[in-house]
Amino acid sequence: MTFKPLILVPFLATPAFAGSLDHAAPEPAPAAPVVPVTTPATGDWTGPSVGVQLGYGSADADGPADDSEEGALYGVRAFYDHDFGNWVAGGGLQYDGADIDLGDAGNVDGIAKLGGRVGYDMGRTMIYGSGGYAHASTDGGALDAGSSDGYYVGIGAETYVTDNVTVSGELNYNEFEDFDANDLKVGATTATVGLNYRF
Repeated sequence: MTFKPLILVPFLATPAFAGSLDHAAPEPAPAAPVVPVTTPATGDWTGPSVGVQLGYGSADADGPADDSEEGALYGVRAFYDHDFGNWVAGGGLQYDGADIDLGDAGNVDGIAKLGGRVGYDMGRTMIYGSGGYAHASTDGGALDAGSSDGYYVGIGAETYVTDNVTVSGELNYNEFEDFDANDLKVGATTATVGLNYRF
């Protein structure tokens, strides 16, 4: 009988040792952070716009006057465009004041344009080609050249910087050969940057 307590000791101690062998359940792994999926912002090019522009022009006179000069440009513009999805088509008018001295042909003091443009809609940016009617006026000069009808062709790009404001850049070639002075021909290359408000 004296041996029974000793025999029971291992059995009484078993729960204590068994508890020390239990492993804690693993904590669930933290959920992966949710990354929001963003879609590129797009611009709607349908509607009217007005703007101002600054730039530089190089004019070259041939015929009775033979001179090539450069000068600054400043002007205003107004357009209406329609967004067809991938493509944009529109038209408008613009006027650039200038002071480019062409010697005997006088000073080119302004170029007005009326034409259209067709662009590719890249979202918030549109690249386009343009062309149409142009009219150049001169002042002074021995030839008294007056003014001339002509044409222009060009390329450009316009980009939204806010919901209603865009910046633009254009490169145009203009040609005029209907001045009062016979056989006078003037070609002008102009580069401008603009700030526009789209309604």
